[in-house]
Amino acid sequence: MARSIADQSVTELGGRVSVLTRQKKDHVTLDRLLHELGRTHGHEQDAVLQRLYRLVFPHAFAEEAVLWPTLRRVLPDGHELSLEVEQEHQEVNELVTRLEGMGHHHPERGAVLDRLTEVLREDVRDEEDVLLPRLQQAVSTRDVRRLGVLWEVVRRVAPTRAHPVVARRPPGNVLSAVPLSVLDRLRDLLDAGARRGPERVVPALRTASRTLTWAAHRVEHLPLLRIGEDPSTRSGGPGGA
Repeated sequence: MARSIADQSVTELGGRVSVLTRQKKDHVTLDRLLHELGRTHGHEQDAVLQRLYRLVFPHAFAEEAVLWPTLRRVLPDGHELSLEVEQEHQEVNELVTRLEGMGHHHPERGAVLDRLTEVLREDVRDEEDVLLPRLQQAVSTRDVRRLGVLWEVVRRVAPTRAHPVVARRPPGNVLSAVPLSVLDRLRDLLDAGARRGPERVVPALRTASRTLTWAAHRVEHLPLLRIGEDPSTRSGGPGGA
């Protein structure tokens, strides 16, 4: 049985540029953020959530655009393996979309946060214990380093927010990268400004952020961005299937 990447050293994973090392590093950061999320409330929790989103969504997007197509190509059961994780990613997108529509005192907020934490931890276990070790066995050290560079490039330009309608597979998700990334990163700046800026500018910043959210939802529904998706990860809209 393949060893979990959680139990392997940087050298065993292929070095610092290896996609396996990069994945493990992000998972460690995610674990820290999830612990922090459970200890915070209100606007402080919102700030932690934004940091979590900026980690999780580019990370998952780069997996779906770079890693899982490779997994499907080199493993006979790659489709089934990657589909399970894509379904987890889809649920994360739908849970976060629900959260964004809830106030701090919404009666379902705690349950949604708990489920979000649970799914993210399940996703990490599936990747570290199954998918990534299987990938490691199927490709060379040179390949995991090459994939690491490509994964990092894609991650740096990927969307940073939930987009449950966009396909979890190429070519739809790849086509969505540029427009949604621009809109998401502008929203990140506006939301950060609303939390830290002078009170007099907060209403304008929040209005601008809501406008960009509306624009992103319109972009999500472009038919081209749904090409390639598996029916099990199809969402009817921002609120889920």
